[in-house]
Amino acid sequence: MYKLVKPIFFSMDPESAHHTVTGGLKMFSKIWGAKKLLSSLYTYENPNLAREVFGLKFKNPVGLAAGFDKNAEYITDMANFGFGFIEIGTVTPRPQPGNDQPRMFRLIPDKALINRMGFNNQGADVAANRLKHLASEDRKGLLIGGNIGKNKITPNEQAVDDYIYCFNALFDYVDYFVVNVSSPNTPGLRDLQEKEPLKHILNTLEELNKRKSNKKPILLKIAPDLTNSQLDDIVEIVQETGIAGVIATNTTISRDGLQSDENLVKEMGGVSGAPLTKRSTEVIRYLSEKSNRSFPIIGVGGIHSVADAIEKLDAGASLVQIYTGFIYEGPALISDICKGIIQAGK
Repeated sequence: MYKLVKPIFFSMDPESAHHTVTGGLKMFSKIWGAKKLLSSLYTYENPNLAREVFGLKFKNPVGLAAGFDKNAEYITDMANFGFGFIEIGTVTPRPQPGNDQPRMFRLIPDKALINRMGFNNQGADVAANRLKHLASEDRKGLLIGGNIGKNKITPNEQAVDDYIYCFNALFDYVDYFVVNVSSPNTPGLRDLQEKEPLKHILNTLEELNKRKSNKKPILLKIAPDLTNSQLDDIVEIVQETGIAGVIATNTTISRDGLQSDENLVKEMGGVSGAPLTKRSTEVIRYLSEKSNRSFPIIGVGGIHSVADAIEKLDAGASLVQIYTGFIYEGPALISDICKGIIQAGK
């Protein structure tokens, strides 16, 4: 079915298509029987898919990556496609419009996207309020992650305050947190991946976490463009701060090997999709081997097929996430991966 409507969506600019799809899905879901129909078409359930990772029980290991549902607006609707978990955000303390449009571009020959959205979101309090009023039956057993970042106008020296604000605002309503210091679309953000500022942010959040009666897992999302030396630092930081794990990886600033129109390729922003497949898997494998699998890794980046997902799992990922692959391949990708995992005995 997706193959029939995909050309219509791809005839629109990517951001307009996103709003058309999500808005249409929300309207369709209000029709009697629509949720059951979508679930019957796309959800694959098997008890052997269940995973326990960083103390949480996932009904299956396939999640929706951050960026699709920035403001926690579509959890009920996306749950019908069979995801095991959904990550909202990136959210910031204060609402911000993000960068000027256009800010998302399709690289169709490369099965990729370039985005420079710039953490456009309605703010942590709005997302928290939506999650607060989300009925448990609408979650359909899936877990929710909160991906948090800093506002563009916040100086890096004060960035920790933004992460603290988001952490406190979302704490009662998400199952785990993701600290995003790896987006290329907020000026200076990636500087926070350096050892000392990163340790300061993570240690501060973990100290807050320890004071809570129900501690939540905190993960770090990293860029694919880090050197091996920087990845060594990441392993050391994760072990020293005691955070729960890593998400590998965010979008890349590299343009190596792209086949699309050179004018599109020159657009500023991070590349996601198939060009990231190999590098994200390399990062997962390096972190897994270097750390002796001492912490869980969520693998994301260029998953467009069952083989891509299994490759991530074989490299050391405990869970996987999709976003660009979901756009290019359609919602059947989720159940295909789940079935493939069972067939491969993973």
